[in-house]
Amino acid sequence: MILDLSQVACARGGRLLFTQLSLALGAGEAVVVTGPNGIGKSSLLRLAAGLIAPFEGRVTRSGRIALATEDLALDTERRLGEALSFWARLDGLAAVDRRAAAALDTVGLGKLADVPVRLLSTGQRRRAGLARVLAAEAPLWLLDEPGNGLDVAGVAMLERAIADHRAGGGAVLLTTHQPLALTDAWTLALDGHVPA
Repeated sequence: MILDLSQVACARGGRLLFTQLSLALGAGEAVVVTGPNGIGKSSLLRLAAGLIAPFEGRVTRSGRIALATEDLALDTERRLGEALSFWARLDGLAAVDRRAAAALDTVGLGKLADVPVRLLSTGQRRRAGLARVLAAEAPLWLLDEPGNGLDVAGVAMLERAIADHRAGGGAVLLTTHQPLALTDAWTLALDGHVPA
């Protein structure tokens, strides 16, 4: 199992968002988390990433993770290629420049490797965030609203990248408000109901 959440509860800001949530993700699997704003979708990803601790329950991960949120997490003063290479180095990966260049080509930003991150459009920033995930070559992808800011071609590229990752044995847990074509993914609908 790449990710296993067992009877997890999440509390944020003194409010219980959800309880008794269990899910398991193995190689090639994907779970799409849906629900209204403020329901706990992003908090669930942060729990899965180990950035916040569960209020109750257990979270188990095997292997590295790659997390992409609304925050780009790239140094805006660096050139795009350098900014991606920085993360790959930080992750302790080999051939960082090759990984960064391949990831940028996959998301259609290869020609912008020398452009400072601060000059990227919203859609280009979303693609750059996905490139950071690709360059990490982590088995588990945690993606928070990855289609936001992408045009139709960008959404198609995202869907292909996720399909390729799953075909290679990776797993994906993502949140979204928009439909994404993900074969054999199952949906987890957070509805705000907290069992008594």
